[in-house]
Amino acid sequence: MTFRTRVLLAFAPVVLVPLLVFGIGVRRAVRDRLAAQYQRRVDALVAVIEEDLTQRSRSVGDRLGALTAAALEDNHLRAAAVQAVDRQYLLDYAGSAMRLAGLDMLQIQDANGRIVSSGHFRQEFDRLEPALPRLLATAPGGVALVRARTPEGAFLALARVDSLRLGGGRFTVVGGLAVDSAALARLARDSTLRVDLEYPGGVLASRASDTTAADEIVGEVPLAFVDGDSARLAPARIVVTAPLTALADVRRSMDVGFLVAVLATVAAAMLLGGWLASRVTRPLADLAETARRVDLERLDVAFGSERPDEIGALARLLGEMTERLRAGAARLRDTERRAAMGDLARQVNHDVRNGLAPLRNVLRHLARVAREEPDQLPHVFAERQTTLESSLAYLETLATNYARLYPETRATPCDVNEVVRETLRLVAPPDGVRVDTTLADSLPRVRADAFVLRRILENLVRNAVEAIDGAAGAVTVTTEQRGGDGGSVRVTVADNGKGMTRPELERAFDDFYTTKPGGTGLGLSIVRRLVLDLNGSVKVETQPGQGTTFFVELPGEP
Repeated sequence: MTFRTRVLLAFAPVVLVPLLVFGIGVRRAVRDRLAAQYQRRVDALVAVIEEDLTQRSRSVGDRLGALTAAALEDNHLRAAAVQAVDRQYLLDYAGSAMRLAGLDMLQIQDANGRIVSSGHFRQEFDRLEPALPRLLATAPGGVALVRARTPEGAFLALARVDSLRLGGGRFTVVGGLAVDSAALARLARDSTLRVDLEYPGGVLASRASDTTAADEIVGEVPLAFVDGDSARLAPARIVVTAPLTALADVRRSMDVGFLVAVLATVAAAMLLGGWLASRVTRPLADLAETARRVDLERLDVAFGSERPDEIGALARLLGEMTERLRAGAARLRDTERRAAMGDLARQVNHDVRNGLAPLRNVLRHLARVAREEPDQLPHVFAERQTTLESSLAYLETLATNYARLYPETRATPCDVNEVVRETLRLVAPPDGVRVDTTLADSLPRVRADAFVLRRILENLVRNAVEAIDGAAGAVTVTTEQRGGDGGSVRVTVADNGKGMTRPELERAFDDFYTTKPGGTGLGLSIVRRLVLDLNGSVKVETQPGQGTTFFVELPGEP
């Protein structure tokens, strides 16, 4: 788990826990406020329904008052009611007056309770209904529901009673407005509410009931009920119900919106946390990347930082440590160089033997040709003359350099592939050992001394051939470019010989350390010193029984 992930995970609870606690509290408060607001709205609608019923009752009373006042002024009605003159006028009077007053029910009764005129059912005349006026007069508020009959059937009416005197006779006037589903629907005022009228013997609803929805009674208005054939008041009520699904839907929508808001906030918080974590850990990641480039052979990495915090202090500390390593590496290189100079005699012996080996091989070849094919001797000599001259030139250069006690290097642009080809022409591998090359095309030149580079390659190739130890095997020399244009050139010498153990590898570059009988122990030590003189690096990879690979990396020409 990366440090950035740890920072993000530590940041997450700090943000998410308060956010969730705050969100849950807000949700509960919003739900409670929403429920209270919904209840206040329903209560207001119930109050409006009660007020509408009161207004309707008052309207019926006002219309009956106006109707009785007009009747007192109607002499024709007085004569028909008291003196039994023009009975047809009396029978039709209630119907005309009902329509003019905008009522749905109207009947005029005499002191005995006999109906003398009926507007909603003309054929009701002479029927006795003495209890109706009395019950209406004693009903709460003077208003009650009345079941009225018509030729088509019965209907309910919100009725009141009034009275008048005509020619010394006392008459009562009962009038009202019809109460049906349409009237109840107008009372509801809101499509989500349902208004039902419950009375003895039945229920009248403002709309069809939804059997799948759970309803809650939110208000009711009590009324008195008078059946035409009853001699007493019965209880009735207008019930207002609201579906619980309405509030549940609102709460569900609120919960969904709340959940989306919480998820969006969490996502934004995590993105912000990731950004902050990256800001916090980026300097450390940069330090780690810079430290990863540090190598014992390449200590020119800079850890400079102007930050005043702990990260800046760490960068400066790493920079000081790199400076100490660089100084130590320089001292170590100087020590190795002085140690190598101290053993100049052994190096001369080793280098001279390397120079004599091609001469010995050529002379043996010429001697064998002279014995077996004397006529081919001039031709073979001409072919091997270049090798003889090159080896003599090599020994002459050695002598010149050692005469000055230290080989002078002359750095010039050098073609690595050409030096590899020249070196391999001078190396005569024994039978069964194959030397292969894989040379990269368009290889950049390196700034080095071709003579020094040839010594390096000679030592590595001869060591690789000797590591095969007389068995069948192969030595592969490879060149490649590293680091793009202007980068470095890597030369790889690999063999499939016996390889080295861990203790052998740790001492491979030590002076005078050898595992070969008669060896000087200076070959790899010289290689390392010469490579360092060329500002390059040398590394080795080996596995016992599988072979050894040397990597020589030289900086390209600027």
